[in-house]
Amino acid sequence: MLPATKTHRFSLADVLPSCLDSVRGRGNSLGLPMVAKAVVVLIDGLGVQALTARSGHARTLAPLVNRASTIGAGFPTTTAAALATLTTGAAPGEHGLVGYSVLDAANDRVVNQLSGWDDRLDPLSWQRVPTVFERATDDGIPSFVVATERYRSSGFTRAVLRGAEYRAAVSIADRMEAARDILNSTDRAIVYVYVPELDVAGHSHGCESPLWTQRLEEADEAVRMFAATLRRDEGLLVTADHGVLDVPAHAHILFDRIAGLTDGIRFVAGEPRCLQLHFEPDVSAATRGATVQSWREAEGERSWVLERHEAVEAGWFGAVDPVVLPRIGDLIVAARKNIAYYDSRPSNQSGRNMIGQHGSLSRAETAIPLLRFGAFAA
Repeated sequence: MLPATKTHRFSLADVLPSCLDSVRGRGNSLGLPMVAKAVVVLIDGLGVQALTARSGHARTLAPLVNRASTIGAGFPTTTAAALATLTTGAAPGEHGLVGYSVLDAANDRVVNQLSGWDDRLDPLSWQRVPTVFERATDDGIPSFVVATERYRSSGFTRAVLRGAEYRAAVSIADRMEAARDILNSTDRAIVYVYVPELDVAGHSHGCESPLWTQRLEEADEAVRMFAATLRRDEGLLVTADHGVLDVPAHAHILFDRIAGLTDGIRFVAGEPRCLQLHFEPDVSAATRGATVQSWREAEGERSWVLERHEAVEAGWFGAVDPVVLPRIGDLIVAARKNIAYYDSRPSNQSGRNMIGQHGSLSRAETAIPLLRFGAFAA
């Protein structure tokens, strides 16, 4: 059986659009009250499962987690797709960032959606939906992004954060201070604060590591101090783009070493917990069918194995624009167990050093918090 595509009442797509409507003085899907200023803090990789497992280290955030404050991350549970959904309110099939790495068919290559932008990939057209920040500007509402300097001029920033004024700050505490300064200097505003530190620690050391716990404590304290400054017309939401789980090295599946799994495959895209495989354009129907069957026989017990049309029909990517359709893999392999798939043929195998992972549809990956403070907690 396929997993449900809508796992919770609300999703990441509801967050920023609801904030904008709150500042506009309109009703919104989250039922947020009217405010003059709305702040969204996104803590990358902070899934509900990992947060509750470390609840003693998050005395501000963890007590607020319950069924009502848990929302869905969407699919795939990867930063590129999820942040685009956050900032546009659209599903990947509409905004076009359908994975961590995706097929750029026009240039016959796979492109990393976070760091692989170049002059052959235009952020303004590849990401196809106006952002919430652009819509806010149209209504005369200033919007701001507070993140680290390294992300300011990236192609990904231009794709998903366009329309917002970028402010850079080094530490989590510095970013929250910068957000406070923005609120102090504006009458109305949408402010988005990005916190990548937990995700970085999770990938390198795992979400069960002392380093991840330390980063959680830092984020929790920064939120606590900022929330204490909120005025009556200021609301704060704290959320995440996806969760995380630890995958040990012995659970790495080197799929190229399993007979029949790479026959007719031209490109490997996606990420280790959610492969998106693209066939050669001239592959025969027989080879294609045999490869699909080989994957289902070899991996069907521990992963969902779907052809593109099956995933689209199941609604995994939301409504899919015809222009976006070729970016989705011909064959999708989404891990059900705590495993990760790797191709051992490329010379660069640095990705296999990752411990914390995400991308698929387990609860650890899809269940994320939506915690309300200030005017939004009323």
